[in-house]
Amino acid sequence: MVKKTGRAEETKGNGSRTMSDASKAAPAGEGPIRVTAPPAGKYRWIVMWLLFAAMVINYVDRQMIGFLKPTLSTEFGWSETDYADIVFWFQASYAVFYLIFGRVMDKIGARWGLGVAFFIWQIGHMMHGAARDLSHFIMARMILGVGEAGGFPGGIKAVAEWFPKKERAFATGLFNAGTNIGAIVTPLLIPVLVLSFGWQMAFVITGLLGLIWLPIWLIVYRRPREVKTLSTAELEWIEQDPADTVEKIGWKKLLTVKETWAYAAGKFLIDPIWWMFLFWLPDFLGKSYGLDLKTFGPPIVAIYLLSDVGSVGGGWLSSRFMHKGMSLNKARKLTMLLCALCAVPVAFAAFASNLWIAVAIIGLATAAHQGFSANLYAFPGDVFPRGAVGSVVGIGGMLGGIGGMIMAKYAGFVLDQIGTYTPIFVVAASAYLVALLVVHIISPRYEPAKV
Repeated sequence: MVKKTGRAEETKGNGSRTMSDASKAAPAGEGPIRVTAPPAGKYRWIVMWLLFAAMVINYVDRQMIGFLKPTLSTEFGWSETDYADIVFWFQASYAVFYLIFGRVMDKIGARWGLGVAFFIWQIGHMMHGAARDLSHFIMARMILGVGEAGGFPGGIKAVAEWFPKKERAFATGLFNAGTNIGAIVTPLLIPVLVLSFGWQMAFVITGLLGLIWLPIWLIVYRRPREVKTLSTAELEWIEQDPADTVEKIGWKKLLTVKETWAYAAGKFLIDPIWWMFLFWLPDFLGKSYGLDLKTFGPPIVAIYLLSDVGSVGGGWLSSRFMHKGMSLNKARKLTMLLCALCAVPVAFAAFASNLWIAVAIIGLATAAHQGFSANLYAFPGDVFPRGAVGSVVGIGGMLGGIGGMIMAKYAGFVLDQIGTYTPIFVVAASAYLVALLVVHIISPRYEPAKV
C-alpha cells in the first residue's frame, strides 16, 4: 500500500503533533481492500455511541404518535386520512430540511449542526403535549420534522469524519441500531407514562429527558485533529484513505453527478417502507390481533430487536466481505442483495395465521431494511469527498422524505378505501430489489464520484 509522505507538523493550541498518514485504501470499487489491524484508540467509538444515543431519542420522539394513534384518533375523531395527513406534513418538513441540514453539516460541521437540529426536534416533540386539534398536531409534527431532519445528515457526517471507509458501514450500522432501540424503548416506556400522567405529559417528560444528551454532545464532539488526547495511531487509522479534495462542492455540481442520483434513488425507494412500519405497525397489530397500548410491547420489542440484528449485521457483513478480500463494490451490493431477498416475505404478512408468525415476517423485513440501509448510508462516504458527504446525504434524505409523503397518502387511501394492509406490504416486499437494481444501473462500478 502506498504511504502518504511529507506531512508537515501540525500545531494545535499549546501543543503539537507530528505524524504521517496511514496507508491509503484502494479507491472505491477497485480491487480488494487490504486491511491492517485497527489501533487501540477508542475515541471514535465514543463518538459513535453518542450518535447511537441520539438515534434512540430520535425514535422515541418520532414513534410516539404511532403508538398513541388509537388513543388520539378516538379523542379527536381522526380518520385514516387525517392521520395520514399528520404523517404527510411531518415528512414534508423533514424532506425540505433534510436537504438544508445536509448542506449545513458541510458548512458548520456535525458538532453544532447536529446540536441545533437536536434542540429543535426536542422543542417540536414537547409541543405535542399542548396540541388540542388536528392543526396543532400537524404544526408540532412539522417542527419535529425540521429538527429530526438533521439527525442522520449529522450522524453520517460525523462517521465520515471519524471512520475510514472500511469501518463506515459497521459504524453506521451501530449508530443506526439506536433507531431500533428507540423503537423498543417506546412501547415499554410510553404506556407507563401515558397511564400514569396522561399523553400530554408523556410528550413533555420524554422531551425534557432527551435534552440531557445535548450538552454532552457539545462537550465531547470535535473533529479528530481537534482532539488533543487522540492517539497518533488512531488518527492515522482514521485518515488512512486518500486525501480529499479541498475544493468547495456546491449542490449544482453534485446534482450533475450520477452517484448523487444513485444514492438519492435508493433512498426514495426504501425510506417510505421504514416510515410505513414506524407509523402504521402498531395500527396493523391492533386491528389484526386486538393489541392495545398495554399489549403492544412484546411484539413490537421483538420486531425491533430483529431490526437491530439487521442493522449491525448488515454493516458487519459488508465489512467482513471486504476483510476477506472482496472489492467495495461487490461487498456492498452483495450484502444489499441478501437484505433485499429477506424483505420479500413481508408481502404475505397480512395473511399470517397468528401474531407471532406475523411478527417474525415483519421483523425479518425490518432487519432487512436496516441492513440494506446501513450499506446505502455508507455510499456517500465511500464515493464522495468528506466535504460533500453531508450535502449528498441531504439530497438523498429529501428524496426519501418525498417518497415517504407519497407512501403516507397511499397508506391512508388504501386503509380508508380498501381496509387491508396487503397492497401496502406488497410494495414493501419489492422496494429493496428495485432499489438495488436502480443503484447498480446508475453506479455499476461504485467508483469515486468525479466532482
